[in-house]
Amino acid sequence: MGYIRFILENPRFLAYGWLLSFGSSFGQTYFVGLFGDHIRADFSLSHADYGLYYSLSTVIAGLAIAWIGKRVDEVDLRPYTLGVLAGLAAACVMMAVAEGLVLLFFCFLMLRLFGQGLMSHTAITSMARYFGPHRGKAMSFSSLGMTAGEAVMPLIIVAAIVWIGWRETWWVSAAIVVFVYMPLILWLLKGHSARDERLQADLAAQEASGTGDAAGKQWTRGEVMRHPRFYLQLPGVIAAPMLLTGLFFHQVHIIDAKGWSHEWFATCFLGFAITKVIGALGIGPMIDRYGTIRLLPWFMPPMAVGMLVMGLSDHPMAAMIYMTLSGVAVGSGIGIIGAMWAEIYGVRHVGAIRAMVSAIMMFSTSLAPLGFGLMFDWGVSVDAIVIGCAAYTLAGTVLLYLTAGPRPVRAAT
Repeated sequence: MGYIRFILENPRFLAYGWLLSFGSSFGQTYFVGLFGDHIRADFSLSHADYGLYYSLSTVIAGLAIAWIGKRVDEVDLRPYTLGVLAGLAAACVMMAVAEGLVLLFFCFLMLRLFGQGLMSHTAITSMARYFGPHRGKAMSFSSLGMTAGEAVMPLIIVAAIVWIGWRETWWVSAAIVVFVYMPLILWLLKGHSARDERLQADLAAQEASGTGDAAGKQWTRGEVMRHPRFYLQLPGVIAAPMLLTGLFFHQVHIIDAKGWSHEWFATCFLGFAITKVIGALGIGPMIDRYGTIRLLPWFMPPMAVGMLVMGLSDHPMAAMIYMTLSGVAVGSGIGIIGAMWAEIYGVRHVGAIRAMVSAIMMFSTSLAPLGFGLMFDWGVSVDAIVIGCAAYTLAGTVLLYLTAGPRPVRAAT
C-alpha cells in the first residue's frame, strides 16, 4: 500500500500522530533555546547556570517519563493524551508567569516531560501499536510533524517574541494547546474505542494461531530489562540523538575551529532537514516490507561516514556531507527504532518499553553537551571528538547487527 492510499484510508489517526509530533516542539531544545537570552536576562543567569538548570531538569524528566510513559499501555488514549496536553499547557502558563529560579526549574522540567518527552512518546507508541504491518509508514508520516515544527516554529516564535514579548508568547502557546489542540485531538480520536477493541481481538487471535505481532511472547518492561539483548541494542539506539545533541549544542565552537562561516552552516541545516524527510518517507515502506530486523544494521553508517568526513577535512563541503548524511540516519532511524520495540518484543507493553528507552535517551542527551564541553576544555580537538563519534556510531552499528536476529522467544530468568 502506497502513502497516498494509506493516508486516505487513515486520515484522522495519522493526523493525531502528526499533530502530537508537531506539538512536541513546545518542549524541544531548539524551541526553548529561542527564549534563552530573555530567560537569562530576567533571571540573572550565566550561560553555565542556564545550561545546568536545563540539563538537570531534562535528567529528572527522563526519570519521570519512565513511569508516566508506561501508563499509555493501561489508560484509554483519549484521557491519556488530554492529560499530557494539560501538563504541557500548565508548563507554558508557568513559564509565562515564572519569577523565581525554583519555578523556572519546574517550568523546564514540565516542558521537557510533557512536551519533548510524552508528546513524541505517545505519538510513536500509538502509531507502532495500532498500525501493525503498516507501522513503518505510520511512524514515518507522523514523524514529519516534528520536522515541520523544526522548519516553521523558529520563524514564528522569533516574530512573536518581537511582536508581543517573550512571556506573552508563552501565554499564546498555552492558549493554542487548550483551545486548538485539545478539542482537535478529541475529534481525531473519535471512535478510538472500536480501534482498540479490534487490536485486542487481533492480538488474541494471533496468540492463538502463533502469527503476527503476538506470535511470540508479549514482553513486559521488566523482562526486557533483564535480557542482555536490550543492553547490546542501547548504544546504537541512543547514538544519533546523543551525539548530534552534543555536536549541535557546541556548533559555534566547531564552526569556528573549522573556519566555516555561520551562514554556510545554517545552509547545511536545510540539507539536514531535507534528507531527514527523505529518510523518514523512504524507510516507512521498507520497514513494512522487510521488517526492522533486516534494517537495523544499516541506518547509522551514513551518519558515521558523514562524521568521518568532517573529522578528516576542513573543506566547507565536509559540513554539508556530514549534515545531509546525518539527516538520512535520523529520519530513517525514527521509524526503524520506533518499530523495533514492537516487532521484537510485541505491542502489548510497547508503551512501557519505549518509556524506559525514552528516559535513557533523554538522560544521554542531557549529558552530551556537558561531556563534549569538558573534552573541549581539556584541549581535545574538534576533529578528534568527531572521529570518536564516528567510531562510536560504527561500534553501535556492529552491536545492532549482532542483535538483529530472530525475535526473542523467552525472557531471561
